[in-house]
Amino acid sequence: MTTFSAVVTTGIYCRPGCGAKPLAENVKTFELAAEAEAAGFRACLRCRPYRVAGPVGAEAPELVCRAVQLIIAGALDTGTEAALGERLAVSPRHLRRLFHDHLGVTPDQLARSRRAHFARRLLDDSDLTVADVAFASGFGSLRQFNRDMKLVFRASPVELRNRRRRADRLAADGGLAMRLPFAPPLHWEALSTFLGERAVPGVESVLDGVYRRTISIDGEAGVVEVRRGGDDHLLLIAHMPFWEGIIHVVDRVGRMFGVDADTAPAEAALRDDPVLAPLLRARPGLRVPGAWGFFEIGVEAVLSRRSARPLVRRQLAALVEAAGTAVPGLEDGLTHLFPSAETLAHADLAGVLPAATAKTVRGFAAAVAADETLLDGGTSLADFTAALTAVPGVGECAAHQIALRLGYADAFPAADRTLCTTLLANDILDDSEGLAKAWHPWRAFAATHLIAAGVPTLAA
Repeated sequence: MTTFSAVVTTGIYCRPGCGAKPLAENVKTFELAAEAEAAGFRACLRCRPYRVAGPVGAEAPELVCRAVQLIIAGALDTGTEAALGERLAVSPRHLRRLFHDHLGVTPDQLARSRRAHFARRLLDDSDLTVADVAFASGFGSLRQFNRDMKLVFRASPVELRNRRRRADRLAADGGLAMRLPFAPPLHWEALSTFLGERAVPGVESVLDGVYRRTISIDGEAGVVEVRRGGDDHLLLIAHMPFWEGIIHVVDRVGRMFGVDADTAPAEAALRDDPVLAPLLRARPGLRVPGAWGFFEIGVEAVLSRRSARPLVRRQLAALVEAAGTAVPGLEDGLTHLFPSAETLAHADLAGVLPAATAKTVRGFAAAVAADETLLDGGTSLADFTAALTAVPGVGECAAHQIALRLGYADAFPAADRTLCTTLLANDILDDSEGLAKAWHPWRAFAATHLIAAGVPTLAA
């Protein structure tokens, strides 16, 4: 877990490894940069802690973790703490109390800090204008942008841009390049292999160690590509129709690769497990993969219930060709946007999928189109899987496959074919779900390692 050291005598907080050597009696520690800022400390100019991923501690309650994910998705960019509490079925006062007790900040303070940190990275790394940086970072106005940047960094955006270091600037041909920082290690090869195995033809590709996909932002098409950047960061290049709100694009991509994840608690809990120990040693730093489009992985999970992966890929390709929006002029096999839930709910899939499968896919799409909260991850794991399995044709394993990709730490798709194959290859014939009871509450982490072990890792 990353901790930040704040020096009481200077009012500055630093990240681990900073060269500053204050006296121990003058140092306070904080788990989140936002917590240090709320206590009145400003970021160190030497180590620049705003450039480091700061995951929420694993000991935080599930409700707090779900709230943080909703904040990252933009729930407080235009919404209120009261609305966020309503989505989580708690009062705003109780929500603030939970945040104060476990994170040391209010939900609004956390949202403000992450917007300011993202803006500071854009001021460092890009040549976007100050106004573009403001709206790309989720600020509602230039006045709010200037006020919050001065509050967090004690300097105006123009002053911060003038302070950037020559090596910070990233250049990309026709796109915006950004670093996605993580706490090493991160097993890029296994992560990119996992995503490559499940890539939707025409929408995603993994070639030569680079992940690419099409995305839709307010109905407009864009492309993102991610590759290994260095020992402590991935490199994202975004080709977008506009920059407004790109903070949410970067956050969603970061969640796909788990750059903010803290794997230490799960590794500590499972490192002596006879089944998992050798798998953890083989792939140090493997993160639980997320997803760009939760509806996409839902469709893939529904199809996987009836078919093996090669057939699922062909069915996804046919779905995209029949109902997706064509995006001409792209390379690396990218041709379409994935169809929306509304589109698939009313699509004529005769000749595209078998009749029973088509009925299940349309039913799932209709359920998602009718309830925008069905796949937002704002409920407990039990409630989430119960809501999904209430949709005809969506089984328990499919629900847990979706939950795993949404970030539920205890999700476990017990009937996943690759997971079961790995257990059989290790001469383990026990029921996988029963075996996994010992891995609570890190079953998604365990499942990811079991699945990764069943697929040959692609070279970087």
